[in-house]
Amino acid sequence: MPGAGKSTIGILLAKELGLDFLDTDISIQVQQGKTLQQISDQSGYMALRQYEEQVLLSEDIAGKVVSTGGSAVYSKAGMARLKDSATVVFLDVSLSELERRMNNFASRGIARRPDQSFADLFAERQVLYQQYADISIDCSNLSIDEVLQAVMAELAR
Repeated sequence: MPGAGKSTIGILLAKELGLDFLDTDISIQVQQGKTLQQISDQSGYMALRQYEEQVLLSEDIAGKVVSTGGSAVYSKAGMARLKDSATVVFLDVSLSELERRMNNFASRGIARRPDQSFADLFAERQVLYQQYADISIDCSNLSIDEVLQAVMAELAR
């Protein structure tokens, strides 16, 4: 979900593991020359999801820590590629914590239906995140460093 810490933990994990880092949200913005919100406003949330899938299917992800957009789980092909190439980690953050972290829900460029509340989006995506996860990290009451250490411990198993 947006606000779960994917980019922050991803960068730190890449540094710890000595790997390159790819943030698919940044790739989309660079390729399209627009922010995620501009894409969503101009072309709709489904276009944003399609761009996410294109990045997942076309970017070189070998030997990289990849931080996906929260909507990556809507792409069966994109998630299949990730699962074939990597360990998929789900940072499980509660709805109340995400709401606390998210002060820009309406302008963040989230691939969601225009009438969809954050709580509805959370409920819809939780099932998909759990379905695709190889590792789930319960981030409740954990600092960034504790989340990073938990991910590293699970990857070492």
